[in-house]
Amino acid sequence: MPAALFISDLHLQSSHPRTSAAFLSFLEHHAQYAQALYLLGDLFEYWAGDDDLEDPFNARMTAAIRAVSDAGVHVYWIAGNRDFLVGSGFAAAAGATLLSEPHVATLAGRRIVLLHGDAECTKDVQYMEFRAMVRQPAWQKQFLSMPLAQRKAIIDGLRKSSREHNGEKTMDIMDVTPDAVAQVFAEHASTVMIHGHTHRPALHKVDETLRYVLPDWECDVTPPQQPRGGWIAIDARGNITRHDLNGDIID
Repeated sequence: MPAALFISDLHLQSSHPRTSAAFLSFLEHHAQYAQALYLLGDLFEYWAGDDDLEDPFNARMTAAIRAVSDAGVHVYWIAGNRDFLVGSGFAAAAGATLLSEPHVATLAGRRIVLLHGDAECTKDVQYMEFRAMVRQPAWQKQFLSMPLAQRKAIIDGLRKSSREHNGEKTMDIMDVTPDAVAQVFAEHASTVMIHGHTHRPALHKVDETLRYVLPDWECDVTPPQQPRGGWIAIDARGNITRHDLNGDIID
């Protein structure tokens, strides 16, 4: 039984049924047999507020996570840049514990710092300013006071704007910066990090540190593109492995 599994960046949405099916399969065949499941942000393409739990798609995905929790798995959540408005209503429905980031977890004797990863993309000054604004409790309170339909319209506009601006940014700007990563390692006295956000899955070894980057999930692609996705696992002995969508070990 794995001590913990880690996933992020599934960007679940009703228009991507194959990705949703892959997630449900992962929960049924892998997650429910772990001791803990960590959802490290951007599980959903967007989250307009916990009152959107009534949406049939959101309700189905949330119920599937709840089934894993009901099976005895500890489910933990760290917000991403797409679903930072998840709150106590979702947590109660999903049987999940909301964590602030960075979060340090001691698993199988290893001290691991967990985060989504967007806060470490410090070269993207425009995004960092936007992030600082929308993470303020006052901003969120005002936004969540709007009608749900209005919130969704605003989010849709922001998503379109983000796609346009990201097309003008280099990968270097949208990736985490070494100084920010080093600072997280130092502040939390850890030599192992797991995060997502960048959609650039890899294992980075720098000096004595190991930084694991989770993949994004995208199964609704057309040939010759290949489905993307996978997760990271840590076993009872503290061994960390990266897995593809089939569950096979990458390294």
